Amino acid sequence: MQPTEHRVDLNGIEFAYLACGDDGPLAICLHGFPDSAWTWRHLLPELAAAGFRAVAPWLRGYAPTGLDAQGRYQNGASVTDVTALHDALGGDADAVLIGHDWGARIATGAAVVAPTRFAKLVTSAVPPAGAVAQGFLTYRQLHRSWYMFFFQSPLSDMVVGMNDLEFIDGLWADWSPGYDGAAHAAAVKDALRGPANLAAAIGYYRATLGDGPKDPKYDTEQAATGGVPSQPTLYLHGKNDGCLGVDLTTNAAAFLSPESRVEVLDDCGHFLQVERPELVNQLVLDWVKT
Repeated sequence: MQPTEHRVDLNGIEFAYLACGDDGPLAICLHGFPDSAWTWRHLLPELAAAGFRAVAPWLRGYAPTGLDAQGRYQNGASVTDVTALHDALGGDADAVLIGHDWGARIATGAAVVAPTRFAKLVTSAVPPAGAVAQGFLTYRQLHRSWYMFFFQSPLSDMVVGMNDLEFIDGLWADWSPGYDGAAHAAAVKDALRGPANLAAAIGYYRATLGDGPKDPKYDTEQAATGGVPSQPTLYLHGKNDGCLGVDLTTNAAAFLSPESRVEVLDDCGHFLQVERPELVNQLVLDWVKT
């Protein structure tokens, strides 16, 4: 079974999403940066075969999803997109959330603000906010996170797009050492090649650390991205992650519900769902089906 592409209007934006499966609980899979909905190409068919209606949207601003007219790319805005998608697709209380990178933060926020919509949660590659806060301000992690500060400069608008987004190739190489992401890069670049789309993706970082537009109507959802979900959560992290070091997972369990679990995967970097899909798929399926 191959994912098919669909469209739905949410919060004044036309969202594109991939879907597999016609029946069963809704499973919403959220990508991060620099990535696209196709990062879930291995997982979506497996979820469908296990009895889920699996969907993976392109986040707001990532083509072919539309842009926000006011340039609002704070995570709280994306949280409202997720809850709106749940409602638009007829989700019930047995829906599950799966998020990677930015998607992990957004999934956490949706689980916190809408606990009756989602039964279980899987996040990966970005530990809970409390764990990150405890270890972010070390030299080693700040060195890994240099790009977040570079994105605050107008220079990044030009540099990241140069040479057909060569910058993106560099991030993938640094974050998933030893993994050849060239085959996946085309789909990622398609989502970011348009100047407005690239500005939107960078806008997520400017809304987090800089002076990017922030709408106070999303304050509750924004705060929820740093909260502790009540749902049982499986957190996955690659041992060789070059974006957020594995040391940030040391206290991750303390910021999850008591029924949760943290798994560090050997021989794996940041983009674990495409690096080791069979292992990640099985861990996810075992978690959401139990």
